[in-house]
Amino acid sequence: MAVFKAFTSVRPLPEYASQVAALPYDVMNSKEAAEAVKGNPYSFLHVDKAEIDLPDGTDLYSAEVYQKAKENLNALVEKGICKKDDKPCFFLYRQIMDGRSQTGVVGCASIDDYLSNRIKKHEHTREEKEQDRIRHVDTCSAHTGPIFLTYKNGGAIRALIESWKAEHEPIYDFVADGVAQTVWIVDDDGVIAALTDAFAALDALYIADGHHRCASAVKVGLKRRAENPNFTGNEEFNYFLAVSFPCDELAIMDYNRVIRDLNGYTLDQLLTRISESFTFRFVGSDEPFRPTEKHTFGLYCEGKWYCLKAKDGTFDENDPVARLDVSILQNNLIAPILGITDPRTDERIDFVGGIRGLKELERRATTDMKLAFSMYPTTLDDLTAIADAGMVMPPKSTWFEPKLLSGLFIHEI
Repeated sequence: MAVFKAFTSVRPLPEYASQVAALPYDVMNSKEAAEAVKGNPYSFLHVDKAEIDLPDGTDLYSAEVYQKAKENLNALVEKGICKKDDKPCFFLYRQIMDGRSQTGVVGCASIDDYLSNRIKKHEHTREEKEQDRIRHVDTCSAHTGPIFLTYKNGGAIRALIESWKAEHEPIYDFVADGVAQTVWIVDDDGVIAALTDAFAALDALYIADGHHRCASAVKVGLKRRAENPNFTGNEEFNYFLAVSFPCDELAIMDYNRVIRDLNGYTLDQLLTRISESFTFRFVGSDEPFRPTEKHTFGLYCEGKWYCLKAKDGTFDENDPVARLDVSILQNNLIAPILGITDPRTDERIDFVGGIRGLKELERRATTDMKLAFSMYPTTLDDLTAIADAGMVMPPKSTWFEPKLLSGLFIHEI
């Protein structure tokens, strides 16, 4: 039984929505954010990356950055750019990218569901990344970016979504970075109750993207509980902002690898070593090779593309983590042959999201890197199977597009 509830949102007035909405804080650096907000004082990057409004060289994790974020958030309300709703509501958030549509329900999930694993994870988090968002949420007293959740077997939810969309006009409708962004407000008490019940009928929710933000929101909630020992469980700090999408509407893109060197091998020597665990064939030099099935990989080096295919017996088909392509490549090639045993920390490896395209792999492999691997995307079935088993994926296993915009919904705690 999953808890997913309506909330009283602080959000932009319709005429400002496209100016406020911004990509998540963790998909760009400070310099890119500063460039993105030029001419737009209302961009939510002023909240999520407030260092852009402080002197160059300011420590990104200084108290001044978090205080500036709070100041900028408050200013959006004081200037009439954002306004708090009169009552708790759900929202429907549809994104259309390259002709593919996904519609999620915006609401609040329970920190207790996270702690009891009704909200299932598939990724480890890092303490230093958590601490940044803990301080941001705690200082702002608000969740400023939604967690990306998904669910299975949500037919009742889908019926309610489609009925509401068909009968109501959206409150926001604009295009950002080539993605159509459309939002409806669900303010009817009967439909709100029906959606709440439909979510309660789900066995679980799954984190698709945003593990660090989710863990941080939960830790702020626990901190607030400790500070308020008489808490009832109904306070807003017991919940966090999220958008829940059905699994069958989502798509995971490839998350590719680039390597700085060949670990002392020539290309011919490397291919000989690779042949111990993979079959390989030369593909060509004109076009990048994109794998079209599991357990198949592209290798690019010295201007040539090769197709690799994992040999039978080189991985455990019954282990949901070991059979992932990212695991097969890591365990049979990147670690034993290239000597990169910890991809989280080794500076000889980097990761390229599929949104950048395979030409980016060629560019990297001929500039700062020497070797590139194109991957077949991890599937939603892989993700949920691993989460259901209480296991975790290797780092950089999934890349979701489109990204959820920040600033359209703010959950005060």
